[in-house]
Amino acid sequence: MQDVNSLYLPRQLASTDPDRLAFQMCNSGEAVTYQQLEARANQGAHLLRDEGIEIGDHILILMENRRAFLEICFAADRSGVYYTTVSTYLTFDELAYIAQNCGAKLAIISDRFIELASQLQALGGADLNVRIVGEAPDTLDSWDEAAARCPVTPIADEQQGLDMLYSSGTTGRPKGIKWPLTGEKPGAPSMLVTLLTGLFGYDEHSQYLCPAPLYHAAPLRHTMVVLKVGGTASIMEKFDATRALELIEKVGITHSQWVPTMFIRMLKLPENVRRSFDLSTMRMAVHAAAPCPVETKQAMMQWWGPIIHEYYAGTENNGFTAITPEEWLTHQGSVGCSKLGIIHIVDADGIELPVGQTGDIFFEGGHQFAYHNDPKKTASSTNAHGWTTLGDVGWIDEAGYLYLTDRKSFMIISGGVNIYPQEAEDALLAHPAVLDAAVIGIPNEEFGEEVKAVVQLVAGVPAGDDLANALMHHCRERLSAIKCPRSIDFTDALPRTETGKLLKRKLIDAY
Repeated sequence: MQDVNSLYLPRQLASTDPDRLAFQMCNSGEAVTYQQLEARANQGAHLLRDEGIEIGDHILILMENRRAFLEICFAADRSGVYYTTVSTYLTFDELAYIAQNCGAKLAIISDRFIELASQLQALGGADLNVRIVGEAPDTLDSWDEAAARCPVTPIADEQQGLDMLYSSGTTGRPKGIKWPLTGEKPGAPSMLVTLLTGLFGYDEHSQYLCPAPLYHAAPLRHTMVVLKVGGTASIMEKFDATRALELIEKVGITHSQWVPTMFIRMLKLPENVRRSFDLSTMRMAVHAAAPCPVETKQAMMQWWGPIIHEYYAGTENNGFTAITPEEWLTHQGSVGCSKLGIIHIVDADGIELPVGQTGDIFFEGGHQFAYHNDPKKTASSTNAHGWTTLGDVGWIDEAGYLYLTDRKSFMIISGGVNIYPQEAEDALLAHPAVLDAAVIGIPNEEFGEEVKAVVQLVAGVPAGDDLANALMHHCRERLSAIKCPRSIDFTDALPRTETGKLLKRKLIDAY
């Protein structure tokens, strides 16, 4: 593998191997070479300066997976700019909150969201300009046309930029996670590049499949790292289980990244469909973002072989655990040992708990971060020792392997007993009729709360009381009765982000 930190590798490849494929869009077929990526990123950097965007300023990007997305991120990445990528499912109020909270001076928005762009331009006034990627109306400026007029050479004051991403807001208002700029030139040694290449083997030979939206932290960062080390990325515009398998075979994918809901959807395909694809080129499949049911991962291992890696981390990068396929087979259900920071499990009073006991997960010595413009939230995530938490609950075994239980905010208290919904959700997902499941607490006069499940069924399976009773019995065969749902509702779809995170607060509010 080349020394990726000795020189800004995408720029080097643009000169030495200009026709090497950097990335391609899987549906449209658009392909971008390293020479084209270098030129367009430089043009974007010049345009940012023309717009008055200086080192340390913020821009916002609202865009579906499309060619310009990564080109703009690379422009910001070499301009010393904070770039905030946001979900394409945001309402205007949610979008406006993030734009104002991060202090964006420029919003770059896809032509799919012209109405939102016009509203944002009106709200921001002179403090926020909006540029459109794609077909821009007369009332809004075009990014494409302006960038095409800019030089393809680097700007004079290049500096390493950073993403400043927002939490998905599963439990409240999204929070921006801000790290300090390094002040170094693009391509200088980077914790993220070193960590991900070391753990997952990304290099100049990698053929990486990104089936998830690039606005999310993991798909964006892993894809950027693959390109920074000279690999090739294939970007799906939207995840489809069968199409993903087709691409692995057609492109010869070597590395890929998934979330558990994608595994579940692929496993629910008919057996003859699943077995019809040649997946032999895949050397590494990594998953994260949400706990993966043990039975789901066992089934994936049986299908794909021992190539499935897992990690646990947040956008904050305050800590990072990882587990290899071989380790997982002897520590099933674990998300691994720490690769960044020291893990501590503490009780409600902040007292460290012994091995095997469940409590709040804290990391010591990990990457320092702050929630942008929210010192109260930053302080609430830090304890008296200076350790930080993402709000997750879990335990560690004697060998130091971490096991996630659930998010603290999702805990159900029934009759004074703490119940973590993840166990019941995993049990339900193991049933062949269930495509997706969520377990929440609803009011109960006697016990305070009781356990309720909301289930999405596999296509063609009829809902009804008999099936609800069968699913509750299925859970009771696997878990103690107190953890099992006392009632089940059926729904066409559960509220999840495209990255697989369940928006449980929406269900809780509804009930």
